[in-house]
Amino acid sequence: MPTLLLYGTDEFAIARRLSKISSETDKDGMNTSRFEARLTSDEELNNAVNSMPFLSDKRLVFLANPSQKYGAGEPRKKFMEFLDRIPPTTELILFETVEKKEAEKHWLVKWAAKSRDAKAEALMAPTTRDMTGWIVNEMKHQGGKISSEAAGKLAGLAGADTRQAAQEIAKLLAYVNWARPVEVTDVEAVCVSTAEVDIFAFVDSLATGNAQQAQSMLRKMLEEQDAFAIFPMIVRQFRLLIQTREIVEARGMVQDVIEMLHVHPFVAGKIFQQAGRFTMKSLEAIYRRLLKMDEAAKTGIMPLDLSLEMFVVELAK
Repeated sequence: MPTLLLYGTDEFAIARRLSKISSETDKDGMNTSRFEARLTSDEELNNAVNSMPFLSDKRLVFLANPSQKYGAGEPRKKFMEFLDRIPPTTELILFETVEKKEAEKHWLVKWAAKSRDAKAEALMAPTTRDMTGWIVNEMKHQGGKISSEAAGKLAGLAGADTRQAAQEIAKLLAYVNWARPVEVTDVEAVCVSTAEVDIFAFVDSLATGNAQQAQSMLRKMLEEQDAFAIFPMIVRQFRLLIQTREIVEARGMVQDVIEMLHVHPFVAGKIFQQAGRFTMKSLEAIYRRLLKMDEAAKTGIMPLDLSLEMFVVELAK
């Protein structure tokens, strides 16, 4: 097949598939060209596709995000005509993000379905519900095993982020040295949750006074989780910052944070860095504000999501 279309929402799966194609077709890269559609002229693409392969029977051309350049009308029509003229000595790989609900009507997916010389592969990100099974399979792919309880625990931490989950699996296998199945205690010792990473970024935006970014991140978190799930993580973050600030003022280092607060090294590094952006006085004032918000939510005085919105506006001024 001269043309292969890879589409979907699983960026990690698409990247892995592209890497596999490269290693199988042109390992040394001598006959490979890579383009971003928006930044590539039609002449450049045409020359790459129609060049003869060097000491090989195949050329490999990757083109990312063609929909961003070839809009409806004449540009798209010309591009589709170009796709129908790909020489047999070239393998053209098109890839881009396509949401599942849009796939059936996407112009490239429809084109590939009708073309005799094209093939399409859908690589959709798993749902949160499917992540436990995905983790079990990925663990096997990386040469290890994991208990079902540990897979569920990791799924809860990574969410539907397959790239992060794969990275955490690699760390877990190194941690157990591929010698035994990964257990829940290993996940708890090694892995950091996506939600926790989001909280770090949220606090960073508050510390730098970027109200717009902080509001955007808060809304994103509220779309994914209930306010009562997010709030304890924010409270914990500022409690850790107060404790870390005390260590900083006593001339302690990151290792002291790890040992004294019993937190993951990644967490220790982040809160040590963040603690330097606040004074102890400001951290204590923030913590008191959070306690009042908690009381207001529990007594029905103010909804917690609204309190969080106001908190961001006030703190990021």
